[in-house]
Amino acid sequence: MKKLDYIDGLKGIGALMVFFCHFVFAFYYAAYSLTEDAVNTASGIEIAIGKTPLNLLYSGNAAVCLFLVFSGFVLCLSYFHTKDKKRLKSAAWKRYFRLMPMILLSNTAIFLLMSRGLYRNSEAAVLTGSTVWFAGFNQFQPDFLQMLGESLAGCFLFGTNNYNGVLWTIPYLFSGALVVYLAAYLVGENPFRYVAYAVMILMAVKTDIYFAGVFLGFAASDFFCTQKKGMELWERFWLLPLGSFVLGVYLLSYPSIGSDMSGTVYGLLPSAYTTLYHMAGAVLLLAGVLGLPGLQRFFGAKPFRFLGKVSYSLYLLHFPVIATFSCWLFLGLYGKMSYGILVGLNFLCTFGLVLVLSELSNRYLEPVSGWLTGKLSGFFTGKTR
Repeated sequence: MKKLDYIDGLKGIGALMVFFCHFVFAFYYAAYSLTEDAVNTASGIEIAIGKTPLNLLYSGNAAVCLFLVFSGFVLCLSYFHTKDKKRLKSAAWKRYFRLMPMILLSNTAIFLLMSRGLYRNSEAAVLTGSTVWFAGFNQFQPDFLQMLGESLAGCFLFGTNNYNGVLWTIPYLFSGALVVYLAAYLVGENPFRYVAYAVMILMAVKTDIYFAGVFLGFAASDFFCTQKKGMELWERFWLLPLGSFVLGVYLLSYPSIGSDMSGTVYGLLPSAYTTLYHMAGAVLLLAGVLGLPGLQRFFGAKPFRFLGKVSYSLYLLHFPVIATFSCWLFLGLYGKMSYGILVGLNFLCTFGLVLVLSELSNRYLEPVSGWLTGKLSGFFTGKTR
């Protein structure tokens, strides 16, 4: 089947949004908290931005919802095109070895950084006003066995994320994927399978809504691959996918803090359902893109494809860079220029470093996953790869 570059591009945008989120939270925490005590500008513009759709650029929760929905969408695309259940078995047993090596390598790097005392986030947070959020990360004595346990099992089973905060999403990308593979294997050709999908999604909404993102993406991929007439109608009446996309962006941009939004464009929405809004927005955005070739070409552009290619490394590596390099640069130059110029310079340097490290990781470290699964496959089948 033809590679869907725009889905990779959207995954890359999701990973980039997570990076923006953590950088903004570290240096302009008021843009998230919407409280004056954390303001770092004379005008308090970060609060004003935080109450508009512009906050979507750094909405970490919305980015996670996007990432989970898109990840669920791509899991079984090849199966729905071929109906080859062997692909499901192969993908299921490889899933752990697809995710684990990069987690272990990044956590090992974090362990070494912590052992050398290079995490400076606690000191920087005092000056940036982000002590509530930024100061507490990685402020403990590193232990190699603890790090190993988190990397090999803890993050997969329980979302343990003491060393790398972003690992809380791994159970959804791992266990959620296994549930999806099992569902496709059992009911993927059953005419009533959408009933089973609905039950999966409703149970996830009631227990852990982030699993629902993976399941929703999976159901969307089934419809996309198997319901050709439905997709043709969706594309023909282009106002429908356009409306879906616009509504999706609106819901995704609902401020993550979930406080009272009276007087803003979100004033009509109850404030208690932030993640529900973000998850619904992610699905509506995906549906809109699937029906609009123009958006597919836009999100499939080369810069977005690059972000999609390095998205996993970018996701795992950006936070330790912020907590070490960004804080070191900030502390070294603090007071020597205006706060805004300093943070802007810091952002450019950090962004460049994160992209370079992500590309190098994608090129030289991520292939370890393929090598490892190839070796294991050869061991169990008696063939070499």
